[in-house]
Order: sequence, then C-alpha cells, then structure tokens
Amino acid sequence: MQQAETEVFTEEQSYDLVHAAAVRGVSQAQVIYGQMLLDGKHVERNPAAALHWFERAARGGDLMAINMVGRCLEQGWGIARNATLAAKWFRVAAERGLDWGMYNLASLLTLGEGVPQDREQAYHWLRRAADLEHVKSINLLGGFYEDGWVVRQDRAMARELYRKSAVGGDFRGQFNYARFLIAEGDLVGALYWLRRVPETATPAFLKKMKAFLAQYGQREIRAFADGIAA
Repeated sequence: MQQAETEVFTEEQSYDLVHAAAVRGVSQAQVIYGQMLLDGKHVERNPAAALHWFERAARGGDLMAINMVGRCLEQGWGIARNATLAAKWFRVAAERGLDWGMYNLASLLTLGEGVPQDREQAYHWLRRAADLEHVKSINLLGGFYEDGWVVRQDRAMARELYRKSAVGGDFRGQFNYARFLIAEGDLVGALYWLRRVPETATPAFLKKMKAFLAQYGQREIRAFADGIAA
C-alpha cells in the first residue's frame, strides 16, 4: 500500500490556520492563538489581545482558557494585577479537574497572595495535581515535606518528590534535587541536573540560582555558578 504523503505547513501557514480556527470559535485554537499573542510568537506581542482570546475560550468552558485568564490577572498581563480575582478563576479550573488550575491556586494559598494563607488547602490541591503527574505540583509538594508545612518533616519524601519532578522536566525540581545531591556529596549527579535547569528556566530563576550556588564551597559547583548567564 502506498504511504500517504504528510502535508507540511510553514510557520506562517500554521499561524493563519490557528487564527482562522480561533475566529470560527474553536476554543483550543483560541487558547493557542492567545498564547501566541502573549509570547509574541509569529505575531507581535499583545497581552491585552491575548486576554481577549482567553476570555472568549473561557466563556465556552475551556479549562486551560479559564486558567490563563487567572494567570493574566495574577501577572498583570493585559490587565491590572488582581491576585484575589485570579484565585477565583484558578479555583474554577481546579474544581473542574485541571492540574494547572490546582497548582496555581495552591501557589497563591501557600503564599497567601490574594487569598488568606491556607497551606492545608494548598496541600490538598497539590496532592490532587500530583496524582495527575503535574511535575510543578510535585516539586512544590516536595517543599512541604522538606520544610514540614502541615505535614511531618520528611527529607526522604522531599528528595523523592524533587527527583520525580526533575525527571519530569520541571526546572525547579531539577534544582531542588541537585541541592539534595550536593548535600549527599554526589557532585556528578548534581551537576547533571543543574545543567538541565537552563534549558527551561526563566531568566529570573537563573539569576537566583546563580547567587545561591555561588555560596557553595565545592569548586565544581562554584565554577558552574560562575558560568551561568544571568
């Protein structure tokens, strides 16, 4: 049987297809187009327009769109920052089963941003998101066990959660797991994970990591910190 040819689209054609689908009311396309506008990918960056498309998809019940409206409110993307209102959007997404909504709501509850600090409730949402293999939630859950927030302090559990988050690709999990490996004297393993961090980390996180690692006495770790472009 002759193999079917695969049609290849250019980036410009892909953008046009996404935009056309968004205009026609396809919620997934609206979310993707909104993210393009937010990131400035294939189009001029326009957070306000991005929020417009997230809101359109959210009105149709798209859970990721609901979460992204919350993110815009939390970060001040295209609208004045309002963590209290952001938490309400995150809660809707979380209660409807979206792992990202659970994580974002838990983050606000952990810090008490826009809502009263409630680490017990935050732990509840992190556990639910972790059960869905959400790696950022798994990392934050590791912090609860490392610091003993609402649970008995358990460094072995924290280490395992950080390891799982690191393997899953979360840059914070990779950094935290590396911290544990440094403490154990496994510099080879630590450096492996530290080198993975810049692949996905934000510039702000890299700057903090550079300053943190510069405090270590191990020559290899300090040399790595010196080489971080932040």
